[in-house]
Amino acid sequence: MGAVASHYDELDPYYRELWGEHLHHGLWQRGDESVDEAVCALVDQVAYAARIPRGGSVCDVGCGYGATARRFAARHDARVVGLTVSRVQAERAERFGGGPGAPLILCRDWQDNGLASETFDAVVAIESSEHIADKDRFFAEAARVLRPGGRLVVCAWLSHDPSGPWARRFLLEPICREGRLAGLATAAETLEWIGRAGFAGATWDDWSARVRRTWAICSYRLVAAIATDRRYRQLLLRGPAEHRTFARCVLRIGMAYAVGAMQYGLFAATK
Repeated sequence: MGAVASHYDELDPYYRELWGEHLHHGLWQRGDESVDEAVCALVDQVAYAARIPRGGSVCDVGCGYGATARRFAARHDARVVGLTVSRVQAERAERFGGGPGAPLILCRDWQDNGLASETFDAVVAIESSEHIADKDRFFAEAARVLRPGGRLVVCAWLSHDPSGPWARRFLLEPICREGRLAGLATAAETLEWIGRAGFAGATWDDWSARVRRTWAICSYRLVAAIATDRRYRQLLLRGPAEHRTFARCVLRIGMAYAVGAMQYGLFAATK
């Protein structure tokens, strides 16, 4: 996971400036929501699917800057543990302060998380499972740390099944390289992994149409920043390769949604 950690550490200011503290899609349910409303709507729908009990315990896998974890804690009085592989993200999350009720943010790899078995009422992973190649281990760890009857909720970037060779070559494969993703699975493959881990009643909802506006907004902000901010022109157009590929990836993802090569799904299941 070293390449993933470096990716987020190096590109930290661009992620925050182009999108904000919530490092995930927004969910547009009416269509006229602000970005802040849309990203919080996605978190709240995840919480609903996870059936987080008042005062329950939640593990947020790939917690970023901890914004989602803080919302779970505030709205559900939940005890939240968040994991990120990014040192920069973990340090920024710590600046929001600790104290009673604050999430515990750990800079730790989910595949070697060190968490006790049967500890959590819910495990959520919002757009983090894509970075992990060993999906069987990813879901097995979720099953291990959940209490019997606990809920798993995963929001995942997906490959549409089937995607044509043009889309795979020019969109999906470059997106995986540029975004440090282990791959883009299909919905059917994800459901199979969930089942193999021993979860019951797995379902998925296709949210593609309601989240893809995220990338139109990010693309607009990126182009505007390049046009008006010399720093973006220097770093994203003539800077290190990691920065240049980030700019291309933002535009490429928007195209992948537009042509139907990418999907976005919410998966939920019970231990």
